[in-house]
Amino acid sequence: MLKEFKNFIAKGNVMDMAVGIIIGAAFTAIVGSLVSDLINPIIGLIVGGLDFTNMYAVLSGEVGPGASLEAARESGAVVFAYGAFLTAVINFLIIAFVVFMLVRYVNKVKDAATTKTVEEPAAPAGPTELDLLTEIRDALATR
Repeated sequence: MLKEFKNFIAKGNVMDMAVGIIIGAAFTAIVGSLVSDLINPIIGLIVGGLDFTNMYAVLSGEVGPGASLEAARESGAVVFAYGAFLTAVINFLIIAFVVFMLVRYVNKVKDAATTKTVEEPAAPAGPTELDLLTEIRDALATR
């Protein structure tokens, strides 16, 4: 069983997947910062200074006016945090777009590599059989 496990781990797909997960986790932190620190403030500026992360509706409980989402949750109120959901959707769309661009780039590189080997110039073609026979005929005729 240990040998089978070693063979499973040694396969390239498992290692590729592990590297992808690690890079994806690190990339998620970057995208989270991009959305919360750059995109949300710009969107908030466009829609009149609104901050999506603190947008919520109180379903039950008491929350003071102007309380942040964190404060509303700490007070024990049940909140409908649609701003956090919008932030998550924006995160997803950005990650999906970046993954799409990466896959598109990798596919272009693969296509370029395969077409390069296919389109290599062939060696110059020698004379055909007909050309050789014509030369022999002409050489015999001039004698």
